[in-house]
Amino acid sequence: MSLTRRHFIRMGAVSGAAMVGALGFPNERGALGETTSRLPLFQPNWQSLRQYQVPDWFRDAKFGIYYHWGLYSVPAYDNEWYSRNMYIKGSAANAYHLKHYGPLLTFGYKDFAPLFKAERFDPDEWAELFKQAGARFAGPVAEHADGFSMWNSKVNAWNAAKMGPRRDLVGEMSQAVRRKGMKFVTTFHHQWRWGWYPTEDPTCDCSNPAFSGLYGPPLPSTAFDYSNPVPPPDEPFCKEWEGKVREVIEHYRPDLIYFDSRMAIIPASYRMDLISHYYNQQSVWRKPVVLTYKEPDLPDGVAVEDLERGRMADISERPWMTDDAIAWNSWCYVQNLQYKSIKRLLDELVDITSKNGCFLLDITPQADGTIPQDVRDRLLTIGNWLKVNGEAIYNTRPWRVFGEGPTPTAGGAFVEDKIKDLTPEDKRFTVKHDALYVIVMGVPQGDITIESLKPSVHSHENAVRAITLLGSRSKIKWSITPNGVVITPPEKIPSPYANAFKIEFA
Repeated sequence: MSLTRRHFIRMGAVSGAAMVGALGFPNERGALGETTSRLPLFQPNWQSLRQYQVPDWFRDAKFGIYYHWGLYSVPAYDNEWYSRNMYIKGSAANAYHLKHYGPLLTFGYKDFAPLFKAERFDPDEWAELFKQAGARFAGPVAEHADGFSMWNSKVNAWNAAKMGPRRDLVGEMSQAVRRKGMKFVTTFHHQWRWGWYPTEDPTCDCSNPAFSGLYGPPLPSTAFDYSNPVPPPDEPFCKEWEGKVREVIEHYRPDLIYFDSRMAIIPASYRMDLISHYYNQQSVWRKPVVLTYKEPDLPDGVAVEDLERGRMADISERPWMTDDAIAWNSWCYVQNLQYKSIKRLLDELVDITSKNGCFLLDITPQADGTIPQDVRDRLLTIGNWLKVNGEAIYNTRPWRVFGEGPTPTAGGAFVEDKIKDLTPEDKRFTVKHDALYVIVMGVPQGDITIESLKPSVHSHENAVRAITLLGSRSKIKWSITPNGVVITPPEKIPSPYANAFKIEFA
């Protein structure tokens, strides 16, 4: 891991309110008092949209929760791509579907709609769980690639309010999340629907024009090419794509909109029109909003970049986000979920925070609205950790280096297989006001040396005044040596996962 001394961050470029002080700490004064009264009116062009500034509420929040839940939760097999894979001859999902539901011409994906009843869904109970987990923003996948909308839509007749649960699942969740004081999130994946289904296959129900509202118009298989679909999305599809998002914006006023990848297949005029419309609601709603994208779907600086199942290798100048699943093998509930360890999830949260990012964690509800106990246990453990250590996470900013330690860190999207669990020898840094938080990623094994605070690197004018351990009443012994500040941890350590030492300066 590099300990290169880089400037903390060009705060003026991303916040406008925070300045960098003598310690390399951001000045937090006014950070929570953001206003929308002077927000510019955005025009539908990239130059205008680059004037967008990421609000402090997002930079302060650090942790959010969303969930993949829909018709694909009924078969609960393979993964959230079941709606497409069930039509791919020879695939595991196809074999499973034929065995359990019969021929695709007589029982297609559409036939899961009546079986998706959500009879045990309690939005207030879910929101309370998210709150207890320490999330500051939360919400649903509003529409996945399957074309089934989870809200009461006039644009799309295939929706949860008109069939299946016959409930406005997005609307109910928006109210419950806000009652708990969290920001509301909606995510959109429906650009993937162009070419998603084999609509020209006469052996499948997808080819029946009576169901084109769900499956789309007849298209060749080349329409599913990731970045170069042939033919490209036509005007009716693009208008419907934009219309669905606008409908959610106007009805539910989401604080954050997340777009999955493949948005670049939608012509720029539609993307610019939609984003400028959303950003301009800030003045109407009198609150700042966030929009996330996956590279290369939008130009740099237009919105917040999201790294799916990934990380930044170092501190990012701009705020960013990771979205990741609570399980290794699926984003939705399936029968053989392989859940990630609590250690893995907390490592991710701390590492992302130290690099100027936010963590959006996906969970896996069952079709009836039950949240599995394995998910609950992980969320509540994260929440209990944050109750003790949240001071080192929420409302913090990166330091001049993100951390120290022997474990290498990979950067980019889809790199989680290359990322190893952090060890007690690894440390991550965050700052708030005049305090530096040193988060040791496990139970310390002997003295802790913070090399970034050695006299040859750290200014003598910023003398250490006190060191405490969050969650402990023990008096912490420490000393300054040529190799850095050395902390002797107490015998009793609060957490088996990660422990935050607070260093205050004179």
